[in-house]
Amino acid sequence: MMIKIREMEGGIVIPVKVQPNSSKNGIMGEYANRIKIAVTVPPEKGKANKAVIKVLAEWLDVKSPDIQIISGEKSKDKEVFVRNITKKDVFKLALQIY
Repeated sequence: MMIKIREMEGGIVIPVKVQPNSSKNGIMGEYANRIKIAVTVPPEKGKANKAVIKVLAEWLDVKSPDIQIISGEKSKDKEVFVRNITKKDVFKLALQIY
């Protein structure tokens, strides 16, 4: 896995690849050095972004307000800031995918 998660003050930044209009919501693995997230909703009016935050919150066991999309609001490639979590925590969870 070559996902480049960056640590910042107060949390981490996770690069994600979003697959909207999917048949189910969830973490689908790694794609192009990003965590691939499938969401069932279309990419319109922020629906997919909200779904991405919900999927990440459930996977990382954090509250939705602790997650913020910091780049790629209108793109499938996004960077997401997650408060109060470490890189090590994410890698432990990522290993469970494989």
